Amino acid sequence: MKGCYCLIISMKKTDILDIGHLHQDYKFKKGYYVYIGSAMNSLVARINRHLSDDKKMHWHIDYLLDNVNSEIRDVLFNISEEKIECDLANRIAENGEIITKFGCSDCNCNSHLIYFKRKRDAMNSVKSAYYDLNMKYYNLSYFKKELMKK
Repeated sequence: MKGCYCLIISMKKTDILDIGHLHQDYKFKKGYYVYIGSAMNSLVARINRHLSDDKKMHWHIDYLLDNVNSEIRDVLFNISEEKIECDLANRIAENGEIITKFGCSDCNCNSHLIYFKRKRDAMNSVKSAYYDLNMKYYNLSYFKKELMKK
């Protein structure tokens, strides 16, 4: 199963983090972050990896998710052969504040991590981006109920 996904991440309080070699001593503000990724081999395995606490630090997002103040609150994802990761990131970035160069070392985007002060704004931005791309999306509840049993 292939597709793209948006992790909705809560940062419970402002904290200073090192994100690999990318951002040393970077201040992540309290609020919500949307991380946009793709899984063109195994969408279920990729989302499960992000939800897991037991993993090697490989991608930028792993360092953020490893912090005690961060938590994935929802995942919105599409199932498709079409890689819309950058289109999603660029549309979502129009409504939020980008974290420069985060998660986009393999493309020309400015960022694949977008900050929002409120969860509602993060969720609405993601839903709007999927709507603009005419792409059906699913959420974490659907993932756990329908895809985890396969």
